[in-house]
Amino acid sequence: MVSFIDAHRAEHGVEPICKVLPIAPSTYYDHLAKREEPARRSARAKRDAALRPEIHRVFEENWQVYGVRKVWRQLGREGITVARCTVAKLMKDLGLQGIIRGKPHRTTVPDKKAPCPLDKVNRQFRVSAPNRLWVSDFTYVATWKGFAYVAFVIDAYARRIVGWRVSTSAHAGFVLDALEQAVHERRPAKGMGLVHHSDRGSQYLSIKYSERLGEAGIEPSVGSVGDSYDNALAETINGLFKAEVIHRRGPWRSFEAVEYATLEWVDWFNTRRLTLATVTTICSLSQSARSSNMWRRLPFTRRPRRARNAPPRTPRASVIRWAKSRSSPRWRPLSPRVSRRAARGWRPQ
Repeated sequence: MVSFIDAHRAEHGVEPICKVLPIAPSTYYDHLAKREEPARRSARAKRDAALRPEIHRVFEENWQVYGVRKVWRQLGREGITVARCTVAKLMKDLGLQGIIRGKPHRTTVPDKKAPCPLDKVNRQFRVSAPNRLWVSDFTYVATWKGFAYVAFVIDAYARRIVGWRVSTSAHAGFVLDALEQAVHERRPAKGMGLVHHSDRGSQYLSIKYSERLGEAGIEPSVGSVGDSYDNALAETINGLFKAEVIHRRGPWRSFEAVEYATLEWVDWFNTRRLTLATVTTICSLSQSARSSNMWRRLPFTRRPRRARNAPPRTPRASVIRWAKSRSSPRWRPLSPRVSRRAARGWRPQ
């Protein structure tokens, strides 16, 4: 923000710009004063300014392959005492990163120039009816012939996969095919308030994908950058797919093997797999079936009240506690409180 004010202060002035930006004019002038007089900076800022060239020197002298841990160790070997978190912060500010074995594979590549919809979900993935919220994401699978990409479209109400697609390339067309399958299966009506939520990947922000959402009457929603919790439901489905299929049945030889295994898993997931909702329903039904009281099975029948002059109920066997008293060799029933005291060695006076 300071550099932006420096570039436009001659045209608009400092105070009008600060009214729009979240910065006070006094803060801006304080930055200018510290820039002109480095002695006014804080001790931490002076320390960071002295460490930056040392960190950059260690990084350059070691073939630009050291990460945070090895740069920190090398500085300690040279007698420069510094915290590891400080080294990590300064390396991030300098844009320095250690070498990583293998080629890093990224599936979410945001397009900064494309217009981005707002986040209309706000991490609330519970809806009251089907076709109210769809979440989408895709993951990758390593095969002997290269990478295969698997995209899913999930209905948040029943946690049901309504669209999926497997492809050999992460282009916008293959996620669009998963959306087409979901639209064909559910046929959502326009104006019903269906929201489609995804991450900021360029595939989901493409022109073709956005136009198809508009034609189907679906409102787009996009989470923030680098935050998997904004699309947690889709990430959960990807994790289940990796754990139950990919990691357990690998290695994978070809793209066709991944596609056929995904087909079998989606069919089992949608039709036969037990979820939390089905397990809760089964438990409640079994409890009502074991109950001998009819009013527990009838939702509109009230349980009869117990009469005032009714005889006392017989206590259950689990309520009666037996403990051996030290004062008498005989056994006698004691209350739960007395039995706990007797277990600790307490004797009645």
